[in-house]
Amino acid sequence: MKITLVMIGFLMIIATALPILRKEAWWIRVFDFPRLQITIITALTLIAYLLLEGNLGAADYLFFAALIVCLIYQGYRIYPYTIFSPRQVQQSKNSRKESSISLLFANVLMGNDNAARLKQIIRKADPDIILTLETNQWWKDQLQELEQTHSFTVLQPQDNTYGMLLYSRLELINPEVKFLIQNDVPSIHTRVKLPSGQEIALHCIHPKPPFPTEDKSSTERDAELLIVGKAIKEKPIPLLVMGDLNDVGWSQTSDLFQNISGLLDPRVGRGFYNSFNAKYPFLRFPLDHFFHSNHFRVVHFRCLEYFGSDHFPVFITLSYEPEAKSQQEESHANGPEQQEAKEKIEKAT
Repeated sequence: MKITLVMIGFLMIIATALPILRKEAWWIRVFDFPRLQITIITALTLIAYLLLEGNLGAADYLFFAALIVCLIYQGYRIYPYTIFSPRQVQQSKNSRKESSISLLFANVLMGNDNAARLKQIIRKADPDIILTLETNQWWKDQLQELEQTHSFTVLQPQDNTYGMLLYSRLELINPEVKFLIQNDVPSIHTRVKLPSGQEIALHCIHPKPPFPTEDKSSTERDAELLIVGKAIKEKPIPLLVMGDLNDVGWSQTSDLFQNISGLLDPRVGRGFYNSFNAKYPFLRFPLDHFFHSNHFRVVHFRCLEYFGSDHFPVFITLSYEPEAKSQQEESHANGPEQQEAKEKIEKAT
């Protein structure tokens, strides 16, 4: 039993240490994801070792120290996404419909055929804007009725699991489909007019994950996020980014993206909102994101019901409150971070 616990412990130590390396290989970046799981396994290993062992030597104390360091570091990374952390985005008390926007997006899992259940969920949530990912022509046909209630659309069905369908009942201004890094991975960029007349920018993205069947490194994913982040920083208007980023909020890439873009993460101080994997409770991570400028406060934010996909749909209502800018400080990239972002983009392009 001791050998088993030591092996598990060393695996957790390695899994904690590898992501600290600023390397882009998939087998390193993949350990950004399961920080909560690593924390739980490390804590259980430490407790079990203490209960089983009688006489402890110097090597045992070194092992304990390494596990404790892992727990502290993992806790430091995930702490902002617990309810004990201060909120990065304030809770809104504004109930004015004309200055709010509600958005729902769902990665449908292209092989999933339960479109009827997703449409039920959409009708119940009644969002202003709907984004569906991994949508092919079949899904476009199944969701066609959404065009009756959400008549402004940007439809980019694809058979490679990177199709995107955007439906809005708010006016879309100059919508574009762009292929920022890879010619088979689209993104949608548009302006949206709120009922009050205020225009905001919306960016919908779904980069490939660092995984051997997709991309063997995180280079392209990181670069797509950073290209959007740099473009955002230059825009004076309120804006939102949403999509399956194939990354978690506590990764170094997400930190860099927020610093480059200046956007806020409504998850911070509210909870994990684990949206993937919907089918395996212990293997869940927050992969589906909303980021926004500091012009907004949060009204509602939640994951919605299971509909057969490996992702839960995610729903948010934001209130446009320009006075929030003075109370919600955006982050800024320092010189080394600006250089790192530049190098990542140049490497991918």
